[in-house]
This record gives sequence, C-alpha cells and structure tokens, in this order.
Amino acid sequence: MIRKTRRAEEAAEFEAFAHSRGQRLFRTALLLCGDWHLAEDLTQVTLAKLFAAWPKVRRAENQDAYARSALVRSYLSHRRLRRTGERPSLGELPEGVAPGDDPALRITLLTALAELTPRDRAVLVLRYWEDRSVAETAAELGLNQGAVRAQSLRALGRLRAVLGPDAAEHLARS
Repeated sequence: MIRKTRRAEEAAEFEAFAHSRGQRLFRTALLLCGDWHLAEDLTQVTLAKLFAAWPKVRRAENQDAYARSALVRSYLSHRRLRRTGERPSLGELPEGVAPGDDPALRITLLTALAELTPRDRAVLVLRYWEDRSVAETAAELGLNQGAVRAQSLRALGRLRAVLGPDAAEHLARS
C-alpha cells in the first residue's frame, strides 16, 4: 500500500512538473527544429524520457537544466536519424507574438535558423534565446567551453551571412 501511495505521489509530482515546464520545453523545441509538429513530438518524447527517469530527475540539482538537456539530446538524436520521408518546411508559427516584436523579423530569423546545422542551432538557441551561460550550454551539449565559444562565433557568422546585411543590421538595433 505504501508503494502505491509513493507512486501516486511521484506521478502527481511529475504531472505538476510537466504542466509547469511543458510550454517552455515546446518553445525551445520549436526554436531548435523550426517545425511545429516536430516540436510537439520532441516535447512529448522528452517528457516521456523524464517520466521514465523521474526518480533520478526529481533528485537533480536543476530539473530545468536536466529537462533542457534531454530535449536537446532528443533533437540532435532525431537529426542524426537517416530518413527518406518528407521534411515539412516552416509552416505554422506560434499564434501569439510578444508585444513590440516585429513578426516579419521573427519569420526571417526562424527561416535563417532553419538553414544552420542542428548543432549550430542548438548552440544559438541555448546561448541567446534561452540566455544560458557558456558553461551551462557546454554542459547541456557535452562540449567544452572553448568549443561552445568558437561554435557560437561561427554560427553567428553563418546566421549573419544567411540574413544578409540589412536584416543583420536590423537585428543589432532590436
């Protein structure tokens, strides 16, 4: 009876965790992959992995970092799979836009991100959208800090090249 009670408590605890962090994980997944449906799938896969490892996750010092790492690893693992199926383009975008944001600039930026390699996207999303430190990004991606710095610089350069001088200048002002 005690075991069933503990399992029910753990399930309720995980459910609260999933409800409070699910939207943020989805947003990060959408920025990583650029596809609404794949982002939903990645979020669900990540939550399933977290549920399976919940006893370990609940003891983690930083559950958010653990969840983000699991999400990024799921994304990179998905990208490594060799598939011959269709690859949907950036079709749907989130409905809401933060006040003061330029929707055209967001679409341009998301399209440019889609042209980067998965690793470059992961570094840029974690460093700049998620506002993670170099150390946190390195830990989540399993890289050393120097590699994260170098990859950030190269990825930003590639992003600027894809965006062109006008968009890059507009981003710098925003």
